[in-house]
Amino acid sequence: MARVLVLTNAPSTEQVLPAIELLSHVVRQIAAEPAQLVGAPECDIVIVDARVDLVSAKSLCRLLRAAGQTAPLLLVVTEGGMSAVSGDWGIDDVMLTTAGPAEIDARLRLALARQEEAAEPTRVQASGVTIDEQSYSAKLHGRPLDLTYKEFQLLHFLATHPSRVFTREQLLSEVWGYDYFGGTRTVDVHVRRLRAKLGDQEHIIGTVRNVGYRFNVYEDESMASA
Repeated sequence: MARVLVLTNAPSTEQVLPAIELLSHVVRQIAAEPAQLVGAPECDIVIVDARVDLVSAKSLCRLLRAAGQTAPLLLVVTEGGMSAVSGDWGIDDVMLTTAGPAEIDARLRLALARQEEAAEPTRVQASGVTIDEQSYSAKLHGRPLDLTYKEFQLLHFLATHPSRVFTREQLLSEVWGYDYFGGTRTVDVHVRRLRAKLGDQEHIIGTVRNVGYRFNVYEDESMASA
């Protein structure tokens, strides 16, 4: 059972999403106005009514995200409003006002499940390397690696795409970003520094001649330490 907060200027939630009243979730309603968000009750999921005023609903959704709202954000629209919804709304899902109880319940459960999955600390482990995404730290066979932020990002990116070869241009784009104006030599420099910190395990970062670099995966960990 989830705590659902509906943001709407309609007299009741029955007009926004009639079938939600048939579910066991705790549903509360406040006006879809920015001023009302200050004292908004705690909730597990937020539903924004966009049936009538799409422009205001979009502004409200973006304001919620900008204000640090972390609960899943669902949008309710009419059939005609579907075409106006896009990725820049900052929402997690969208549904029609005519959605039935089974569909509503499924969308709520899935949105909450995705949030829980995203909140779980994630680790990458391969070839003796353990990367903790939450603490931005990495270890090699239990030994902490003293990496700079960019070295960590480079190792993380390669390790999360094991055995895949990336050109220097691709790595520059993915790790440094499109707005980085340095040359591809930057990639070579960071790979060299990263290998130095990996010590006798430097071969984990492999070179594919005339192409680029990859993260070598060893099924037998003893091979990585050989």
